[in-house]
Amino acid sequence: MAVAVRRITEFYDWMKDVADDRVEDWLLMATPWPAMAFIIAYLLFVWLGPKFMKNREPYNLKSTLLVYNFMLVILSIYMFKEFLITSLLGNYSYRCQTVDYSTSPLAMRMTRVCWWFFFSKVIELLDTVFFILRKKDNQVTFLHVYHHSSMVVNWWLGVKYVAGGQAFFIGMLNSFVHIVMYSYYALSAIGPHMQKYLWWKRYMTQLQLVQFFGLIFHTGYNMTVECGFPTGFNIAVFLYCFSMVVLFSNFYIKSYRQKGKKYQE
Repeated sequence: MAVAVRRITEFYDWMKDVADDRVEDWLLMATPWPAMAFIIAYLLFVWLGPKFMKNREPYNLKSTLLVYNFMLVILSIYMFKEFLITSLLGNYSYRCQTVDYSTSPLAMRMTRVCWWFFFSKVIELLDTVFFILRKKDNQVTFLHVYHHSSMVVNWWLGVKYVAGGQAFFIGMLNSFVHIVMYSYYALSAIGPHMQKYLWWKRYMTQLQLVQFFGLIFHTGYNMTVECGFPTGFNIAVFLYCFSMVVLFSNFYIKSYRQKGKKYQE
């Protein structure tokens, strides 16, 4: 037991030593514990929320959802723009890009948008809270909970250790997808009369699948070349995206290929 504790302590000290000093004092970045507290609180709400709502009427959150979704559209547009412009100004390679750990204006600009991307994943945990408060428990699937909780962990690590580099490509692509996704949710929140304009729901899921297939291809390529980006992170991204392809494919088949079944992520 003592050996295990010592090794865990040594690993934790090593993780602190190799962390990016530039983000040490940024919100939620000093240690992993605040981010983990969000995840634990989130999972507890997923478990206890439906019990709390069992004998209650669903909350009418129309105004809240309108503001929330439109604000996430704006934030996603901002992040997509920052990832794109900063990578172009920095002459980033879209094939394989190492991390710039300097404090140059462009390096810090990329680091800041990476942090905003991480923080957006914390904000997006509210998606699930709103589903449960509206008694839309069928939408709180394993895919939904796994994706939302894991992205907070993934991007805390991303900002703490590889803020920039080819990680920018993941953030840029996902920000674009979320512009589309939260636009759909915002329009849907306006009211039932908007449904006739939301015929493109299934294509939104296809876009999410294309995103993950693209990241598998992109990361797989980067695992075969040498550009200085940590191999461990490439492997983690590859495996994570593969898991998302499996889960989203299953979701798509159940939603649009099997008659009589309707789900929404």
